[in-house]
Amino acid sequence: MTQTLILLFHPNIAKSKANAALQAAAHTIPGAQVVDMQARYPSGHIDMHTDGEAEARALLEADRIVLQFPIQWYSTPALLKAWQDAVLTRMYYIHAAAEGDRLAGTPLMIAATAGNTPSAYGPGGANHFTIDELMAPLKATALRCGLPWHSPHLVFRADRLKPAELAAAQESYVRALNDFIATTTILDQTAA
Repeated sequence: MTQTLILLFHPNIAKSKANAALQAAAHTIPGAQVVDMQARYPSGHIDMHTDGEAEARALLEADRIVLQFPIQWYSTPALLKAWQDAVLTRMYYIHAAAEGDRLAGTPLMIAATAGNTPSAYGPGGANHFTIDELMAPLKATALRCGLPWHSPHLVFRADRLKPAELAAAQESYVRALNDFIATTTILDQTAA
């Protein structure tokens, strides 16, 4: 059983600084499985039935889920949206009893990178909207699917981080993942 399933949605991880650094850090977490979804679905197409079945199985085997991605144009990368459309639609509308109902209760954490500074995200900032506002569709999806929402882990100035800042971002991500694991493990134990 996968304890922590980290699904990485980056359109070009080879050219990434921050997400590649976070990916490397995630690989150090015991019991974590990091999946490069772009490598898995290079065409961007996810078949609801064949691919959806495999994705549903992986989700159902996980104790917790992390969606890692860069914020692009105030949203998620296209592949993450395609994954939601294929996999979650399958699990919650076509096979609700067999899949969706079983996934409910699995904690979800978002790990996202953003190109601008924290102050740019909010009223009066260059991007006008807060990160919480940009994350609202994902939080709504989590609530609809019954996935307990964990505070997102965010890395700002993603494409401008110097090596020492990237190392600090990696350490921060490892701490965030370990906190997510510890918190959700406690929840699992109290539910038993």
